[in-house]
Parts: sequence; C-alpha cells; structure tokens
Amino acid sequence: MASDVDICNSALNMIGASNIISLTEDSRAARVCNQRYAFVRDAVFRAHPWNCLVTRTSLAADSDTPAFEFDYQHTLPAAPYCLRVLRPQDPDTVFRVEGRKIISSTTPFKMIYIARVTDPAEYDLLLIEAIAARLAADISYALVNSASLSQMLLAVYDSKLSEARFVDATEGTPDNVVNIDRASYSESDILISARF
Repeated sequence: MASDVDICNSALNMIGASNIISLTEDSRAARVCNQRYAFVRDAVFRAHPWNCLVTRTSLAADSDTPAFEFDYQHTLPAAPYCLRVLRPQDPDTVFRVEGRKIISSTTPFKMIYIARVTDPAEYDLLLIEAIAARLAADISYALVNSASLSQMLLAVYDSKLSEARFVDATEGTPDNVVNIDRASYSESDILISARF
C-alpha cells in the first residue's frame, strides 16, 4: 500500500532526485516535499470528482442565517474536510458556496462532496500516479533548477491526469454519470477532456 512518502519518492524519481525515508528527515528533498505535498494533493483532489474521495453527508442549519436571498446557512464538513461540493441530493436545490458555508433555502442540506482523505491506502492507483506527477512538476525547479524539466513533467502530469479521469469517470452505472453531469460536468466533457 502506498504512503505519503511513497508518493513523494515517485515524484523524486521522476526528477532524478534521491529518495527520502520520511517527510521530516533533514534533507532538501524532504523539506521541499513536506512543504508542497499536501497542497499539491488537495489541488489534484479538486481537479475531478474522484470516486475514491466522494462522501455523502447531511448538514444541519447553523444558528445564524444569511442576511438576504436564502433562508439557511450550513457549515461545510471538517471531518472529513470538504474540499469541493459536487451536488446536493436534490438536483433542483439552489445553493451557493460562500467561504466555508453553504447557503440555501433547504435544511437539512444533503450533499455529495469531495473529501480530503489523508490515507493514501484509500486512493485509486491512477490518482496516486497523477499526484506524484503533479508533485514532480511542482518541486522539480526547486530541486534541480530546470525550467524545461518542469514543463516536461507538467505534460506528464496532464497525461496521467487524463488517463485517471477517464478511468474514474467510466466506473459505475450511467446514473452516476448523469449525477456528475448535474454537478456541472457533462459526460462528454469528462470523456473528451480525459483523452487530452
């Protein structure tokens, strides 16, 4: 099973740097990975509605209410942390995300969201590959001072991300694809963008 260090070492291997034993060891590679890993991971998480990160919840209304337009506000989940709201249970529900709040005229607010899952053992293998490639592109200049390598690794990331999105988007029944469509993704957009 993969660990955070394994993902970082995959990224380091892509740029020709030495492996690390831990993110807290006293080496330049470990310090750079430790600084950038969580940010890069979360950015890749937000890039697609990954099946392995999808979480469902029902939010109770806060005691405070919006000043106008909507009747209720709900605090976004912190356990697991909500990185991106995909859709409410009822596709006709009108809502807005404002900071760490959802405002709507419906309560409780039942929704599907992308969670910050911190255990890499829960990640799809292709998602791990995408995170490693994005991390390699992100840290390569800091470690080897090569803009051309950074650009090449961004292209590798784009390729790995497309493959991972395609495979992820084609799992499940057609109803799941329709639900993704209602979360502002059309099936054709997912499949077309996944190929590029």
